Amino acid sequence: MTGGQPLHRDRARATSFGSAAARYDRFRPRYPGALIADLVPRPGIRVLDVGAGTGIATAQLRAAGADVLAVEPDPAMAEVAAGKGLPVEVATFAEWDPRGRSFDLVVFAQSFHWVDPQPALRKVGAVLAGDGRLALLWNRIVADRPSPDELAAVYAGVGAEPQRPSVLVEGDDLEPLLAAAGFTSQRRHYTEHPHYGGTAWVQMVSTYSAVLQLPAADQDLLRNRLAATIGEAGVQATNDALAVLCTITR
Repeated sequence: MTGGQPLHRDRARATSFGSAAARYDRFRPRYPGALIADLVPRPGIRVLDVGAGTGIATAQLRAAGADVLAVEPDPAMAEVAAGKGLPVEVATFAEWDPRGRSFDLVVFAQSFHWVDPQPALRKVGAVLAGDGRLALLWNRIVADRPSPDELAAVYAGVGAEPQRPSVLVEGDDLEPLLAAAGFTSQRRHYTEHPHYGGTAWVQMVSTYSAVLQLPAADQDLLRNRLAATIGEAGVQATNDALAVLCTITR
C-alpha cells in the first residue's frame, strides 16, 4: 500500500523502472537457485513470466530448462530482456493477448503487487494448463549490518523510506485473495545471507520505485548519505526470499 492505496493504482511508481533499466538489471538480485529448481521440475515446461522487467527470473527459468515467454509493459525494460535473447511481448498483463496459448506455470517475480489482483488471477486461471501452477515470488532483502534503523535514519528528510518486504507481500491479505479466486496456496521460504559492497547496495536500493520518483538532487543526496554510512565494510544482509505456490481448483 502507498498513501492508503494499493500499489497497482500508483501508476507513477509502477512505471518508474524504465528510467533505470540497465542499472536494475545489473544490481537487482537473482532468485535463490533452490527456488528456481522447485519451479522447474522437468525440462520443457511452458512458463509465462508476467511483469518480467529486464528478464532476471526469465533468464534463470530458461537456464533451468523451461520454455519461457516474458510479458513486460515497459519498453525500456523489455529491450534489456530482449537483448539477452529472451522472448518478450510488450504489454500490460491486462492488455496482453494469449492468442490461445496455455502454460504449465505462470510466474509473477517481484511483480504481483503491480497488477490489479482479481482480474489478473482470473486471467491466470484462463491461461493455465489443467494441472498448471501459479508462483508469486519476492526477494525480500533486509540489512543486518548496518542495522535497518541505521539505514532508515539516512532516509530522513529525503522524502523516501527504505523498502520493507511486508509492503510488497501485502501482509495477511494475500491468501484470502487467492482462495477467493479459486487457488490453494502454500508459502515457501528460501533464506540466503548475501554480502553487498557499498556501491552494489547503493545502486540496488536506488532502483526501488520510491527512490526513482525522487527529484534527481534528492536521489544523489540519498546515494551519498548511504555510501558514507555503509563505508568500506559493505552491507551484510538477509534475503528471506518468498515463493507463494498456487494450484487452481477446476
